Parts: sequence; C-alpha cells; structure tokens
Amino acid sequence: MSYFETIKLALTAIAAHKLRSFLTLLGVIVGVATVIVVVSLIEGFNSYVDEKISDLGPNAIVLRKYSIDDFSSLDTFQRAQRRNKDIKRADLEAIQEKMQTASLIGAQTGGGVELKRGDETLTGVAIAGRTATMMEIQRLEAQQGSYFTSLDEEHKRQVCFIGSEVADRLFPKSTQVIGEEIKIDSRVFTVVGISKSLGSAFGNSRDKFVDIPLSTYQKIYGSRRSIAVYVQVADPKKIPEAVDELRALMRARRHVNFSDPDNFGIITTEMISNLRQRIFGTIQMTAIGVTSIALVVGGIVIMNIMLVAVTERTREIGIRKALGAHKRHIINQFLAESFFLALIGGAIGITIAYLIAVALATFTPLPTRLPLIAVGMALAVSGGVGILSGVYPAWRAASLDPVRAMRAE
Repeated sequence: MSYFETIKLALTAIAAHKLRSFLTLLGVIVGVATVIVVVSLIEGFNSYVDEKISDLGPNAIVLRKYSIDDFSSLDTFQRAQRRNKDIKRADLEAIQEKMQTASLIGAQTGGGVELKRGDETLTGVAIAGRTATMMEIQRLEAQQGSYFTSLDEEHKRQVCFIGSEVADRLFPKSTQVIGEEIKIDSRVFTVVGISKSLGSAFGNSRDKFVDIPLSTYQKIYGSRRSIAVYVQVADPKKIPEAVDELRALMRARRHVNFSDPDNFGIITTEMISNLRQRIFGTIQMTAIGVTSIALVVGGIVIMNIMLVAVTERTREIGIRKALGAHKRHIINQFLAESFFLALIGGAIGITIAYLIAVALATFTPLPTRLPLIAVGMALAVSGGVGILSGVYPAWRAASLDPVRAMRAE
C-alpha cells in the first residue's frame, strides 16, 4: 500500500468521527495555542527592547546614576540611592577631556512639560535637554530642518527640535514649521527641526517629545538633576576597553576605594540583552513547562482514542491482514491517523493563537510578533506528540491475529 493511500485512509477515518476527533484534540489545541501566544508576546517584547537598544546608539555605552543591577531588588536600590551621586556637567566635561577610546560623547536629561501655540495646548510632553552630539549618537533623523548645533548649546539659545506628533498637533495646517515659535512652560522657543516619525511603544507615542540644548535646559530648570552621559566607540571590539576606561575615570574622580563598589552605573547594549534574556528566558521556559502538561494530556487522550479505534476496527484489521496487508501497513495507517490528528490540532491551536495575538496588538498596547520558526516548531512538536501517542495502538493493531480479528463483532 502506498503512502498516499495510507494518508487517505487516515484522513477518512478522522473525518468519519468529526466531533470525537475535535474533542480528542482539545489538549493539543490548548497547549499549542498557549505556547504560541506566549512566544508571540515575548517576541514582541524582544522587538521593543531591540528598538530601545537601537535608540541607545551603535557601539554606545551610557553612564548613569544607577546601574541595571541596582534595580534587582528594593534593598539593592535603596542602598544605591544612599551611595550613588548624581552625574553632573563637570563629569561630562572631565570625560570629554580625558577619555581616549571615545569617538563621540554626549549627554542628556529630561522630564515632562506643557507646550502651547495659540489656543492649542499639549500636556505631558517629554522634554530632553541634550548636547548637539546626541543626534548622531542616537541616529535621529530630521523630517524638516535640522537639529540644534553646538553653537546653540554654547550660547544657551531657546531653540527646539520637536517630534512629528507635536508638529501635527501644534501646526495642523502649516507645511512650513521651521522658524515658528512655541511656548515650553510659558517660555518662547524657536523650532529648528522636526523629527521623522518614530511610531509608538506599548500604546505610547514616541513622537510626542521636544529636545532643547542641555545648557538651555539647565539654565531654565536647574542643574540639580542627574544627567546621562553617552559614549560612542568607533570599533565595537573596543567597548570593553571603553567601559574599563570610563569606570576607572569615574572612580578616580570620586575617590572610590579599591574594595568599594561603583557609586554610578555603566550600561551597555550587552547588559540590556542579558537582562532581557534572564527575564524573558525564565518566562518562556516556565510557559513551555506548564503548557507541555497540556500536550502530554492531549497525547494520552489521543492514545486512548486510538486504542478505542483499534477495538472498533478489529474486524476491518483482520480482513486487511487476510487480504495480504503486512504488519508495517497496519502500523503506518494508525501512526498516520494519530499524526494527522495531532497535526490538525496543532494547526487549529496556531490559528487561534494568531487571532489572539492580532487582537492583543489591535486592542491593547501589548506588542506581539509571531516568527515563522515558532509556527514550524509548534507543528513539528504536535506531530511528534501524535506519532508517540500512536506507537502503542499501532503496534497493538498490527499484532492482532487475523483469524480472531475477523470473528470480532
């Protein structure tokens, strides 16, 4: 008997008992759907983190008041709060003067402000005081105009670079915005550039922002707030060397003893990726462990139904063996039936998971992404469960004595 005939017989047997087949597959459907939904959410979060890493800039390291490890627990953070000092303008100037491995150095700080133009008011707008070099470090692109310059920063000019949403809201009918004025917390600023759209993350727009020179920001809002210093390295292989140099420079400036921990934080893209892996890797393994229980239960149900099928079709098996069917033909038929049962369940589970992922992405701020490799693995696993579940029933069917089998009612 050819493989085509085997598959045809298996699908015919499944179609003959549609309701029983569907109920048999519930465990596989639930297990596969759960795994795929979890994977799509994790991949969505990974994509978001990759975007934030991209925002950090290529080959960039960041000096901040706190490190990633300072947020590992409340006690650790409270100790860091007591120990860590603010990063000040003087630290930026010292790094600019002494650091040898850096190709570009910038800094930023920020908060929230209110913007006004005429009768239009925008609240909760993110403001960043930045050095002019931050445009190149973070690869910002202008839709109109340009970023402010180092000369603007040097003279503390009241100029700004705005996000595309800010431009659309404050200048709904204007095609030429450059040179126009807006009020930032009641202070007049001149628009020098508009950013290309950055989209949204977790339902929050990334285009609702305004950048001003760091010196202007500190003149208006004071210099007591800690800043973040960005250091870009020309060669990615020199990032560890740059981290060591920056750490040594800051420890020397702050007279930190050899045995004492850093009282500042240095963040690299590798640290962010490792943190993501620790968080999402644990979630993914836990999800797979929990949902594997559903797959095991589904596999047991498939095995029981296949044993019932063997009992129901004992006479049919006996007739086929009497007509010359070999043991392997019987085994192939029942293995194909259990395989396609589980495969169909996996396909239904993937379809349900895809619809759930689309709904989450559409109606909630949660990002989702479904990679094709996850779909392929889900189908492979569900098919594998089907084959394992069908081995014993198939062997039992193939071992039936044809004479006794034909006597069965």
